[in-house]
Amino acid sequence: MTPMPPARRVDVGEVTLSVHEAGPAGGVPVLLLHGWPELALSWSAQIQALSAAGYRVIAPDNRGFGASDAPHEVAAYGIDRLVGDISGLLNALDLEKAVIIGHDWGGILMWHAACLIPERFIAAIGVNTPHLPRGARPPIEVFRDLAGAEHYIVRFQDEASDTLFDGREEDFFAFVFGTPPPTADLDKLPPSIAHLPKRFERFVARGGLKSEDDSVLSPEARRQFADVYRRTGFRGGMNWYRNMDANWARMGGVDHRLAMPVFMITAECDFMLPPKLASWMPALCSDLTMEMIEDIGHWTQHEAADTLNALLATWLGRRFPPR
Repeated sequence: MTPMPPARRVDVGEVTLSVHEAGPAGGVPVLLLHGWPELALSWSAQIQALSAAGYRVIAPDNRGFGASDAPHEVAAYGIDRLVGDISGLLNALDLEKAVIIGHDWGGILMWHAACLIPERFIAAIGVNTPHLPRGARPPIEVFRDLAGAEHYIVRFQDEASDTLFDGREEDFFAFVFGTPPPTADLDKLPPSIAHLPKRFERFVARGGLKSEDDSVLSPEARRQFADVYRRTGFRGGMNWYRNMDANWARMGGVDHRLAMPVFMITAECDFMLPPKLASWMPALCSDLTMEMIEDIGHWTQHEAADTLNALLATWLGRRFPPR
């Protein structure tokens, strides 16, 4: 993986985050938010490319991940607390506004923040994770209907899930960073595709990764993730999932329409967040650009780093040229 700039600890109010920064101090600020089960490390190629293009790039380990603080209690990961981390980070860096970019859970946080504190952002960019209207039912109920009690998000509601992958971190990252199914097969995938814990157990029982062709990350990169999670455990990230219903209730009555410039980048073979989910976005975003990267799955920063970098640099260069 591309080397990371050094991290520093930044007090954002309620917690202290580990934050990587690169690029000119006076550049247009770009905030990168990672997902689960990842780290700021996931953005290494984008940090290098965007900082070299003249942007001030800021990439934290989110609350509960990596070298950032990880409160134990579930309620510490509610959406207002996570959005507070973003505003606190911008305040600590003496930044009024930034471009915000999010992938996976970082994308969910980004869209919620864009609705709740839109005055802090000059633009929002989603990678894989689309901006969606608020659903009619609590999300855990929906996930249970889609794939039963073994849906990984339903399983994660049980705090016993904290230790599901303990002691098997290298196997876990070999599994989770697996290559995606072909695009043509997405509509044929069974509900059990979301049974991640059970699928992981079968993966381990079969002897783990058979070929490096079956992973989108190198062994060295996977080892970096495994080494961190071996130290931290998985509870922090899982607590984000345990607030999904509470976040759904919190967002009731919140205007989900966005007036800021929005760029949505989807991935053709992402079976968890397929491009069709972004079909809602033209109704919610008045200034919207959309692109799809073909032949890749959920791990866009790794599977198509150069393509993603080019899309980001082109759109940012057109809308917010480097200073």
